[in-house]
Amino acid sequence: MPSGARVQREGAEPVANQILDAAGLAIYLAMAAAAVYGLFVIALCFRRLGQKSFRSDAAADAFVAEVTDAIGRGEFDAVTDRCDRPDVWAKAVPQLTAHAVADRDLSIARLRRASADRFDRDVLADLDVRMSWIGTIAKSAPMLGLLGTVVGMINAFGKIAAMQASGRTDPSVLAQDISFALSTTAIGLAIAIPMVVSSTLLRNKIGRLTDDVRAGTEAVLAALADRGAPA
Repeated sequence: MPSGARVQREGAEPVANQILDAAGLAIYLAMAAAAVYGLFVIALCFRRLGQKSFRSDAAADAFVAEVTDAIGRGEFDAVTDRCDRPDVWAKAVPQLTAHAVADRDLSIARLRRASADRFDRDVLADLDVRMSWIGTIAKSAPMLGLLGTVVGMINAFGKIAAMQASGRTDPSVLAQDISFALSTTAIGLAIAIPMVVSSTLLRNKIGRLTDDVRAGTEAVLAALADRGAPA
């Protein structure tokens, strides 16, 4: 081999190693960012659901019973005041109840559609966006781990080739690259598994909230219908 080509090849190998080392660092940073952001989004979703839900079925039933009794007596201002109290004003059912009472001159069918639209727009849409990010992180983390595995193995095989060319063998040189390859796979799975579990828990809580909101809203609309609201 010409000496110039040999010099060029020897100079190119460190550049390739530097690129792979930089890629390894970038993978670690990306996985750390994914884990932190995923936990942040999960916390936001649980907080949001806590704000929109009653703490117990008994509290929800007590609120619905109170406002439907007030609607039956025609005390609409009292219903509005109850929905504006600090302990319930941020929850979904009181918000929808306040809107339904304010628009009670509309037909029950229109009030039902309006309540469903408000719930979808104000609560579910925001949660769906955040849930999509959790799903993206759950799918991307193992892929980042696999990318790290590929990068680590490329580095390891490159060093094996270099050692064979030089006629020396040093297994300790390969240990770091093999460790990196295995570590990224493990870290990717460690990030993805809690995301999947949290996503399932959140989906269950969202379903529970949707059922509670539907039941509470129907009770309020039934009370308005009994009070003489247009059908």
